[in-house]
Amino acid sequence: MKVAIVILNWNGRGMLERFMPSVVKYSHRQHFSVLDTDFDTEVVVADNGSSDDSLPFLQQNYPDVPLVLLDRNYGFAEGYNKALAQVEADYYVLLNSDVECTPRWIEPVIRIMDANSRIAVMQPKLLMYDSKDTFEYAGGAGGFIDSYGYPFCRGRLFSTLETDHGQYDDDCDIFWATGAAMFVRASVWRELGGLDADFFAHMEEIDFCWRVHNAGYRVAYCPQSTLYHVGGGTLPKSNPFKTQLNFRNNLSMLYKNLPDERRDKVLRLRMFLDRVAAVKFLLEGHLGEYRAVRKAHKEFRAWRETLKEKRAAIKPHAVSQVYQGALLIEYYLLRRQTFTQLRGRFSR
Repeated sequence: MKVAIVILNWNGRGMLERFMPSVVKYSHRQHFSVLDTDFDTEVVVADNGSSDDSLPFLQQNYPDVPLVLLDRNYGFAEGYNKALAQVEADYYVLLNSDVECTPRWIEPVIRIMDANSRIAVMQPKLLMYDSKDTFEYAGGAGGFIDSYGYPFCRGRLFSTLETDHGQYDDDCDIFWATGAAMFVRASVWRELGGLDADFFAHMEEIDFCWRVHNAGYRVAYCPQSTLYHVGGGTLPKSNPFKTQLNFRNNLSMLYKNLPDERRDKVLRLRMFLDRVAAVKFLLEGHLGEYRAVRKAHKEFRAWRETLKEKRAAIKPHAVSQVYQGALLIEYYLLRRQTFTQLRGRFSR
């Protein structure tokens, strides 16, 4: 059995120099609790057409790390699709270049997945690199969505981050796993065709996990594995292009994956709320963000025929781990700003 840890790099020499040592060190068999493990690990770097000195740095300092060279920047989604098509393994680990690894971060996840064939995706605990007792925005202790498609995490609701004091140290099923550190069963990755390449970046891992659920598999969280993530390494937090991708891809994900009885109602409400958000951007003087939302809606409408075809292949149905509540109301009006304060229920 082989586990391939694949880092997708684009002009990230600084991050590679900073974090490759921990990846290489703690992915080695000597840092497993049981040395006679029945699986091998390999660290691979896939380069998305970098124009900096990432490749010379890797060739000089990590000559034993295999490289997958892509001819241009395909984004996160298609970049990983093209890279993993060239990697033979039983399990893939999609790992951001700005993640610090820790001892035994691989072994407990693979042990659980190997013993449970229906678990297709798993996520470790993700904490902040610069504040190691705080859950990280991108994944926390596992991701969920509410009934209107707003994503959140155990340990992070919107911009509120919780301190980790063991409150989420339970193994559990989740709705989505972060693309910053996502373990994937390779056979399921191939079965589902990987990430949606049209997304380019943002929301693609949530869409993939939703398709995993629709296909009858499970997504789970493993607190025995801990990683530290810098976050925001490619695009700054406030960026019109990032806003455009998030709004467009969220609508596309909902169209593809919601069951028939929910799709149209949810999409109408979400597009209305998106317009409210756009007006808020405009009133705050963020003209670029306002235009980004407008452009996202235009692109979503242009995608409708393609999305119909994708939806037909998915065959959506009601899936578990969706929060049956309105996160916007609970968070902003009722001031429930931690996961444990939420009062709605999860579908099972």
